[in-house]
Order: sequence, then structure tokens, then C-alpha cells
Amino acid sequence: MMLLAQGRQGLVTAPHALAAEAGAQALAGGANAIEAAIVVSATLSVVYPHMTGLGGDAFWLVSDGRMSFVRGLLAAGPSGLAYDAKVFHAHGLRNIPFRGALSAMTVPGMLRGWEMAQTFSQTHWDGSLDWSALLAPAHDLAARGFPVSPNQDRTLRQYRHDLEADAEFCAQYLPQGRLPRAGEIFCQPALARTLTRLMDEGPASFYAGELAQEMIAGLRAKGSLLDLQDLEHFRAEWVEPLQLPFADGILYNLPPPSQGIASLMIAGIMERLGLAAVDPLGAELVHGAVEATRRVFPVRDQVVHDPRRASASSWHELLEGNYLDLQAEEIRNGLIPLLPAWQPGLGDTTWFAVVDGQGRVASVIQSLYHEFGSGIVAGKSGVLWNNRGCAFTLDPDSPRALLPGMRPFHTLNPALYGRAGRVHMAYGSMGGDGQPQTQAALLFRHLHQGLTPAEAVDAPRWLLGRTWGNPVTALRLESRYDQNVCKRLEQWGHTLQLVPNYSDLMGHAGILRALQDGSWIGAADPRSDGGVAGPGAIPT
Repeated sequence: MMLLAQGRQGLVTAPHALAAEAGAQALAGGANAIEAAIVVSATLSVVYPHMTGLGGDAFWLVSDGRMSFVRGLLAAGPSGLAYDAKVFHAHGLRNIPFRGALSAMTVPGMLRGWEMAQTFSQTHWDGSLDWSALLAPAHDLAARGFPVSPNQDRTLRQYRHDLEADAEFCAQYLPQGRLPRAGEIFCQPALARTLTRLMDEGPASFYAGELAQEMIAGLRAKGSLLDLQDLEHFRAEWVEPLQLPFADGILYNLPPPSQGIASLMIAGIMERLGLAAVDPLGAELVHGAVEATRRVFPVRDQVVHDPRRASASSWHELLEGNYLDLQAEEIRNGLIPLLPAWQPGLGDTTWFAVVDGQGRVASVIQSLYHEFGSGIVAGKSGVLWNNRGCAFTLDPDSPRALLPGMRPFHTLNPALYGRAGRVHMAYGSMGGDGQPQTQAALLFRHLHQGLTPAEAVDAPRWLLGRTWGNPVTALRLESRYDQNVCKRLEQWGHTLQLVPNYSDLMGHAGILRALQDGSWIGAADPRSDGGVAGPGAIPT
């Protein structure tokens, strides 16, 4: 599978090559960008089960190609109505656990997102594919099997002992009590049966009816307090994206509970620091990005939560030019005070993008939160439940305090860039706290500093912040950085930790980019198991 390709009839970039190919085949069969994105989303839920699944959440940005029509879709579920801090205190817990039934406490939103996206596709983009067609590639891969990716192999090997307490998890992901090796054919018969039901009944059956009842019964038998009404009452919602002027165009991202505002703020501050003209592989870009990140993340932690807790005006004020100018000026003048520590945005994720032959585009990110989510499979459904609820806190004074029926903080944030009236680029990455930093790296290296999409995605990256299972707070750099870059960063006061080249810690990024001749070029991350595919696409 190609990691860089160009095409005129549509293109897909995804972190797993089989998902990119499934989306490309859908485009070749006449699917529009939303329909192909649902195909990719479902396929990733099968072939990248450590990162995403039917039991997770998703965030979308879609456009018909015009900057005047960009819409956001929040498909992220709330906590169950039975959940508050007292539930965990009764178990002697001071924090919400990362694994187990008590962490399976929020409603998965992804399939409600499919519903809403498909309805929009049929109403506005002449979509015609039914659920049988949209979910067939995912079903076939679950039933017939696929080669285990190196990433799934590494991840399960690393976290096996945290996950093997759940019998259904072991039955699905550790068949015959053993780890399936990279390249081995891996089947998920229980998940295939659930996909068959969804093909026949549609995603609504995930939230009401026999399938929903069976999943809830399975969860409650293990100790979750989710109720059927929690599933039945949830709906995804369309939202107005946030915008920020950048590189003679506009960046688009999502409002809370997504951390999209942090990605925009970091990019805006970095541009004001004059980083557009620096060496794309030099110390200045890293230093400026890190200083912007240190300033933005504590602010993020105060404003990114369920929007029912705050006024939207507070978000937009943080994107105003005067505010961003002040942040950049104080960084330049060395006036940064000792900022409060931020709460780390953890988790692993899958981002992908689709553009069709008419230039309609979808930028999508979806996740179970931590690797393999809660580790709890809902009964015999094969559906692995997310653990997004552990992004809440039990501190009643925190803006992220757990309340019944509220959505938690989300690191997930897909992105688009437009200029001169047209959407020109979809971009994004997995990686918790790393997502805004990787998005900044892609933007500056490609739009400002002239690297091709493939070069921008491939180039060595940095990460400030913690990731799941790793308490490191140092500035991490891939080992490919020149030693002089490391020395300069240390002279400027950074504590460094070098990580292996092409490390998963740096996320799985991608870009789709419009060219002047009307074609699109796409890049996938060599750190992933991904690829770029499209009808008639050629490697470049």
C-alpha cells in the first residue's frame, strides 16, 4: 500500500492500509466522501481494534469543498445517569479506574454519528448506499479475518496483563489463550455477528432493541451501571466549527468537548512568533511550539469540557487576534509565569480523511481512548467498550468533575484548512496531548516551510506531555533530530528524552491536499500500518 499517492477521482488516507483500500473501493463504486468515510470508520473498528471500535466515539468535519460550508459532527456520548463521585468513593477509589467495568461508564457515540452523517449524505449529497453496503467490508474482514498488524501485535503484547481479566476480551483478542502474532490471520466472529445485525437493522439497533439490551445486560453483569435508557436517549449533533486565520487561509477545528481550540491556539501563537520562516527541522520550531503548548494547555483544561457547563463566548475570545498577540509577545519577552500543571490528555486514536471526485471532504477521528479502551467486551457482542469516562475527575471543584449525563473532555480533534473559498487540506493525528503539537508540525512544515505532505508527515517530531502508561513529562524527541538541535534545546532549558525513530508515541498523522490542477495528493504516516488509496490513484 502506498504512503503517498495522487488522484482525481477521490483519495483516502488512513492508519491501516486495509481501511484505506476499503474506502477507495467504495469511492470507485460511486460512494461520496461521507459514505466512504463510514466504510473506513467501520473497517478501522475491525482491523485496528486496539485504537478504535464500535464502542467508541468520533468527531467529524465535513465540507462540500466550499469554505462557506464546513460543518462539525460531535458523536461523543455522555456518562450514564447512575454515575457520580459517590459510586467510586463507595469502592474506596479516589480516581476513576482506567480499566474494568467501572471505567465502562459512557455511551459510545460513533454509531449515532454514522446515522447522522448518512442522513446528511442522502439529503445533501445524493447518497444512496444502505447499511448493508456500508458495513460489508468491515463485516467480511471480521468474519474471514485479516493479518494482524505490527501495531496491534506490539500493543496487545504491552498491555496484555492489564486486559486479560475479562473472559470475553480474552476469547476475542487472545484466542486459545495466546497472543496472535503480526501477520497471523485474525478473526472476530462475535463482532462479525454484531455487524450482520447492524447491516440488517441499522445503527439505531445499537442503542435500542435486542442488541442494545444484550450489550447492556453483559456490561451490567460485569459491574457497569450503564442502563438501556442511557443508550436510547443519546443523539449526535451538528455544530459550528471553530475558525482561525492562518497562512492566508482559515483553519477549522471543533469546539468543546473536543480540544480543537488548543490546536488552533497553538498554531496561532506559533505563527505570531515568526516560526513560519524557521528551519522545519531546527530547534526554533520545536522551542516555539513547546512554549506555546505550555501556555495553552492550562487554559485548555479550564474551558474544554461539556459545553453545557460554559458559555461559547469564552472559547471564541481565546481565538481573537489580540489575545493570541499577547501570548506571543509574553513568550518573546520571557514573561511566562510559572503556569499550573495541566491535566494530561491521554489516549490513542485513529484519524483518517476522505475526499471524493467532486472535492467533498471528510476529516474524521475516532477512539476507544486508551489502548483497547476499558478492556470490557459487552456480553457476547464482540463490542469492546471505551474508557472515555476516566477523563472525568472526582474533584467536585474541577471543570471536568464527573456529573451524570455529561460528556467528558476529549483529545479528539479533526482539522481542515481552506483558502480562497475552497477547502484545500484535511489533516490530523492520533496521540492525546500530542495531537495539537503534531497538527502544528504538519501545518508549519507543509504550508509555511515548503515540505511536501509526505515530507511533513515523515519528518521527526516532538512531544511535550504525558501519554497513557508513561509518566514522562520531559520533552521527547525522535532520535533523528540532529545533535545540534538537541544541544540548543537543552541550552534553552528543556529536559530532553530521545525516543526511537518513527515511534508510535509521536502519533499516526496524515494529510490530504488539493493541488492546483484539481487533483489531490495524500500522505500516510510510516509510524502507522497505514496507506493512501483511491480510484486510479498513482504513487508520487
